[in-house]
Amino acid sequence: MPRPEPRPTPLTTLLFALLLAAGCAGEGRGGAQAPAAPPPAPEGLREQGPVQTGAQALAGQRFARFKGKRVGLIVNQTALVGGRHLADLMAEAEGVEVGALFAPEHGFRGDADAGAAVRDGRDTRTGAPIYSLYGQTRKPTPAMLRGLDVLVFDIQDVGARFYTYISTLGLAMQAAAEAGIPFVVLDRPNPLGGVYVSGFVLEPAQASFVGMYPTPIAHGLTVGELARMIQGEGWLPGLEKLRLDVAPMQGWRRAMRWPETGLPWTAPSPNLARFEAALVYPGTCLFEATSASEGRGTERPFEQVGAPWAVGKHLAASLNRNNLPGVRFEGVAFAPRSLPGRATEPKLEGRRLQGVALAVTDPEAFQPVEAGIYLLHAFNQRAA
Repeated sequence: MPRPEPRPTPLTTLLFALLLAAGCAGEGRGGAQAPAAPPPAPEGLREQGPVQTGAQALAGQRFARFKGKRVGLIVNQTALVGGRHLADLMAEAEGVEVGALFAPEHGFRGDADAGAAVRDGRDTRTGAPIYSLYGQTRKPTPAMLRGLDVLVFDIQDVGARFYTYISTLGLAMQAAAEAGIPFVVLDRPNPLGGVYVSGFVLEPAQASFVGMYPTPIAHGLTVGELARMIQGEGWLPGLEKLRLDVAPMQGWRRAMRWPETGLPWTAPSPNLARFEAALVYPGTCLFEATSASEGRGTERPFEQVGAPWAVGKHLAASLNRNNLPGVRFEGVAFAPRSLPGRATEPKLEGRRLQGVALAVTDPEAFQPVEAGIYLLHAFNQRAA
């Protein structure tokens, strides 16, 4: 019979404070003026919505800017254009050679568990070698970059500081600078929009691969803007002479949250299968460093949190009295289980938990970081 889970103590409060400073494990403004947007992509490569990504724009030009070049791609399963992978499209483009593929956390196809090492390999479609950036090596080595003319980054970010893809971004920028090759970011929307900025700024002493930059928890930047800021603010050394370029989006407005973009949602990591999970993630991910569950090992990771000692209906009633904008809390019960490819051996596996689910009623008004702080306080108070 499993031992009872220890109830949180005052040490939990200290852990919460440290977590807010440091961030949690992941599942990207400033700089030069962006170039004028290129003409729209042909019909077959356009999504049915108001926003066109940087990758779509370049595909519409048949990747002409890369003609005669050997390209390295830092990509995963989110690097899609009209439902097709960027690597496949670029390999088919006349005069363009895909020389190497670089895989971040979760792998080239995005099917590895959070924290699981990613292995090198070879892509059967393009024939290009795949180099892991989530294992013993997290920064492209000179050997990996040998023979490449340009390094391209196209990965969907989620808008939270604690997400390893944007750490990979910065380290790859450093590697490109050291190799003397240009670095191009194909811009994509911040799912939380470009207006919402919230949470404490990372303390330098708490920086890690999980959270590398001194930004708030919700940073309000697109991945292209973040790249410019990493360079412009000198957040990483050695980027002064990097030839950085950002392929801009078309039709994106800062106030847009993901549903307004019209773009299809592709899970950026296994436990963010829905936009709704990514929307609450900057707040509920804070539970990863507590004795409570952040919902991994269930069908609603990050959209519900729970603990063995919690009483869901009491927590929900307490939280709803705060009248937080755009969200309602509902009492729930669940038991985390192992879900291969999503959550192997999740915290509190097999335990019957109670807690709350977040039902977002107004995505535009909802404030995920603030909701997460209220959740931490409610659980801590109920555990006292």
